[in-house]
Amino acid sequence: MESLDLGSALRRWRDQVTPQSVGLPVGQRRRAAGLRREELALLAGISPDYLTRLEQGRATAPSTQVVASLARALRLSDGDRTLLYELAGVAVPGAEVVPSHVPPSVQRMLDRLAHTPVVVYDATWTLVTANAHYDALMGDTTGWRGLERNAVWRHLNGLPSRVVHTPEEHARHVALLVADLRLTTARYPTDRRLRRLVHELGESAPGFVALWEAPTPAPPADRSRRKVVDHPDVGRITLDCDTLLVSLDDLRISVYTAEPGTEDADRLALALVLGTQSLVT
Repeated sequence: MESLDLGSALRRWRDQVTPQSVGLPVGQRRRAAGLRREELALLAGISPDYLTRLEQGRATAPSTQVVASLARALRLSDGDRTLLYELAGVAVPGAEVVPSHVPPSVQRMLDRLAHTPVVVYDATWTLVTANAHYDALMGDTTGWRGLERNAVWRHLNGLPSRVVHTPEEHARHVALLVADLRLTTARYPTDRRLRRLVHELGESAPGFVALWEAPTPAPPADRSRRKVVDHPDVGRITLDCDTLLVSLDDLRISVYTAEPGTEDADRLALALVLGTQSLVT
């Protein structure tokens, strides 16, 4: 029996994932039932060349982030996810580490929302995954790297956003994000990545230190879930934004919807059509 290594395991798992199960078109010229290399690379956010080198054993030390992305893209069970980490020579995240894994049961729920803008954050408010309809609504996230993926850092540094906030709303929103991040550090006091994030925010994010040291702000009185998105092609859209907490996995899932039969619903539908067409081309 051939011993299992990282490359052969990746090829085996890739062969077991059908395009339909991850929302990809099947096409008429497909020979194999599983994913092509370029398809898995796209889903995992890595280059096809790097995936080829991993499968051929020419690259043998993927980062923890790459391993986590591959596990998510391959829809691995908890047991296979652990095996992937071990074969890659990466420590399996324990209870003391902020989880960023989307388990298969949660992924199935996300699949059912494939035509609704949805984004998933971990407990540090770092983006884990966003679907194509979220990118169509809010702008492409696939090129974000490092601190760019953290919502606290983006807001404090004034990076572009299509969400319209008054100065008061923006200040309140960021204060609540920082307060939530502070609670996260209390739950995961030994997580090195989290400690590094807090340090980098303190060094490079204007106003972070003052917010970090401030008392926890009271929840807003109105607690409105409405968000106004200024879309470049269809104009302003008023949407409901519901953030769901997956407590066992400490994930935050934000879902954007519009009331049926309204002008906002029509604008949202048009924005999604225009955005997903541009993502395909």
